[in-house]
Amino acid sequence: MMRGVASWAVAVRAPSAEQLAERRAEGEDAVDPEEAAGGEIAVHAFPLTSVLARHRLLRLPVLRGVVALGESLGIGFKALGISANAQLGTEDEELSPGVWAGTIVLAVLLAVGLFFVVPVGLTSLIRDQLGSGWLFWLVEGAVRTAIFLAYITALSRLRDLRRVFEYHGAEHKTISCYEAGLELTPANAARFSRLHPRCGTSFLLIVMIVAIFVFAPLGLPAWYWLLATRVLGVPVIAGISFELIKLTGRHRARRWAKVVMWPGMQLQRLTTREPDLDQLAVAVAAMQAVLATETPGLTAADLVGVEVVA
Repeated sequence: MMRGVASWAVAVRAPSAEQLAERRAEGEDAVDPEEAAGGEIAVHAFPLTSVLARHRLLRLPVLRGVVALGESLGIGFKALGISANAQLGTEDEELSPGVWAGTIVLAVLLAVGLFFVVPVGLTSLIRDQLGSGWLFWLVEGAVRTAIFLAYITALSRLRDLRRVFEYHGAEHKTISCYEAGLELTPANAARFSRLHPRCGTSFLLIVMIVAIFVFAPLGLPAWYWLLATRVLGVPVIAGISFELIKLTGRHRARRWAKVVMWPGMQLQRLTTREPDLDQLAVAVAAMQAVLATETPGLTAADLVGVEVVA
């Protein structure tokens, strides 16, 4: 999936007719997630009309990050829906809107519960032993970050997600190829690193760290206020983290920015894998669809500077 300034696109390699027939013969719901799809690449492009362009108030620092994150989540879930439906093979088998709505709600509840409610709950068990507010939020932050890292590590070991992480690497390589001004081909994209400073993985790690400093001034209120602040504080943390990502991305050639970005870049070694040329072809197709919509007729070299992100 690629997102530009005025459009976004998702490219999917569908299973071949033979793969679908074999799947139905075996009574399976979808092609094996570890098996490479052998069909053609289907590209779906959509206009991008952000509310940030229509409302000046929403473009204020921190607030714009909350809005941008919400819009990105919406696009991400829609892209996942397109990908999942493509693997089912026919329109009659598409997942219903209710299923996706339930998936989104469950995902948000899981994220907030696992990374914000659980850490404060576990730290509260030793609240009396800690004896001070600053030590409480420091331990809570360490627990939160440890849970996050354990979660990412566990995901990286799931065999069913191996190809997902390979496509993630293909996105990064293709974006780097575009930013270098080279012709967008799978072979050219393969030359670049699978790590990229604007990756969502880096953003999530910054969220974990920023949360420590946002919650610190709140001290040690009653347990119900602790839980409430951890849930209600998520948008604020996301907004501040967004501003930090933009700042480091703007100055990523500077030494201090490289230091800030280094932990997130290393974490991407878990959430990306080296893609093959067929996977890079899918990423290139999505990028080309965005670039064609942004400024028809110009090459990638002409468009250096246009914000295109995974």
